Amino acid sequence: MAKHDVESEVTGNVWKVLLETGATVAAGDVIIILESMKMEIPVEAPVAGKLIDIMVAPEEQVEEDQVLAVIES
Repeated sequence: MAKHDVESEVTGNVWKVLLETGATVAAGDVIIILESMKMEIPVEAPVAGKLIDIMVAPEEQVEEDQVLAVIES
């Protein structure tokens, strides 16, 4: 089993965390929604698998390229 990091593409705030640890995801599923410059930016699963860790919470500030979650495929 391989682990894949889910990273932020922008600096912003976590607006919503849509899934919980343990959820099964398909590639392209939205896991987290970020807010940056008054825009909503969806953070999608890069691969299908099981969401084994969510490393952020709503209202938390994140940086570009920060790891937000980990998926095991």
